[in-house]
Amino acid sequence: MYLVISAASAFAHDFYSHVLRQGKATEKEQMKAARWASVGIAVFSILLALGAQKMNVSFLVSLAFCVAASSNLPVILFTLFWKKFNTGGAVAGMLTGLIGSVGLILLSPNVMDAATAIFPLKNPAVISVPLGFLGAFVGAKLYTKKHKDNFEEIVVRANTGVGAHGAVEH
Repeated sequence: MYLVISAASAFAHDFYSHVLRQGKATEKEQMKAARWASVGIAVFSILLALGAQKMNVSFLVSLAFCVAASSNLPVILFTLFWKKFNTGGAVAGMLTGLIGSVGLILLSPNVMDAATAIFPLKNPAVISVPLGFLGAFVGAKLYTKKHKDNFEEIVVRANTGVGAHGAVEH
């Protein structure tokens, strides 16, 4: 229940209010978006649970860690240790890791029949984590040619919120 509330409030506040409505959503609109997001997240979770009800819970947890590591680890490490890492690299790394890990899970023997599975491994982290690093690296290199934001901008946004959509500028 707490995860549904957390995800719905994040959707309503961050995505709906700041991305879709460019910071102009009222509290009433945000509440309505949060309610609909709660319903959508709950239905999606139920369908996902029905599809995975015969799977081992500890194995499902390892798949969740695979997805989290593939999309978050490259961004965290590059943000900490690469001064030229930027927003484009962060977005590209997260999307590449997420799409790569979920895609490989869907093509693996976990979801498909073992005889017809396209990807042979049950846990794709050995492929999807490096894929996330590659996506973050390529995204950071491509994004710098068009934009001037850099490591310092990411650090300032992460620690203060200044410069983000809807944030108060001083």
